[in-house]
Amino acid sequence: MKNPIAKYLMCSYAYYVEDNPLVSDDEFDQLAQFILENYDAIDHPHKSLVTKADLEAGTYLGNYPAIVKGAVRSWRMQASQ
Repeated sequence: MKNPIAKYLMCSYAYYVEDNPLVSDDEFDQLAQFILENYDAIDHPHKSLVTKADLEAGTYLGNYPAIVKGAVRSWRMQASQ
């Protein structure tokens, strides 16, 4: 998986803030599990935003960088084309 932290933040933002999920609950749970199992090997500038406790709980209610919001908008625009 190329950018699991970015995808997790995007999916979390879409679900918790926009109330309009990008992926199914099952896919989100699988993504959280993948990150949790590989946490120490993942390198991403926003990794510090997603804690192991967030991943274990299957939630993220922290702050979202502006780039995440823009990425969700871009994802939605590409999906609608």
